[in-house]
Amino acid sequence: MKIIALAALLTVSGFTASAQQLAQVQIQTSAVCGMCKKTLEKAMAYEKGVKAAELDVASKTLTIAYRPDKTTPDALRRAVQATGYDADTQPAEARAYQRLPECCQKDAAPHEE
Repeated sequence: MKIIALAALLTVSGFTASAQQLAQVQIQTSAVCGMCKKTLEKAMAYEKGVKAAELDVASKTLTIAYRPDKTTPDALRRAVQATGYDADTQPAEARAYQRLPECCQKDAAPHEE
């Protein structure tokens, strides 16, 4: 019984320790709609070390929770650029931007998707 209790305590402690190691970065993007939100959040889910990503379309701010031992804010900005969106002051990669649907390009008027 003591072994089970100890294992449970270590498991809970491990989850707490890993949660404490998360960092957060906010990146200003050129996203304009709900489709952009889906695209960016899905792309960030595939990035190493990213635990959560949430885009606020109204403010165009992408908030990312990540493990700093696995990635950096600069790497995450490059991932946003590779998806076709501006990341803070850095422009999107041209080829990725051209592949975005017309409604998701930054010259498009904000709209619901």
